[in-house]
Amino acid sequence: MQKRVKRRFVAGAVCPKCQELDTISLYYENNVEKLECVSCGYHDVQTDESVEAVTRENENVIGIFKPH
Repeated sequence: MQKRVKRRFVAGAVCPKCQELDTISLYYENNVEKLECVSCGYHDVQTDESVEAVTRENENVIGIFKPH
């Protein structure tokens, strides 16, 4: 029996491949955050190092949500 993966969609996110809006879903697999476009199948892996490397100079960010 395959374990069901809990996904959450990112509101306002644009797929880097097909440029569709609101098609990116985030999920965890083996404690690694992954994202996938439900429209074109684009997928990427987001490591902790790449998350920390993102600069948010021009954004009004209160905090970054990190579910565990």
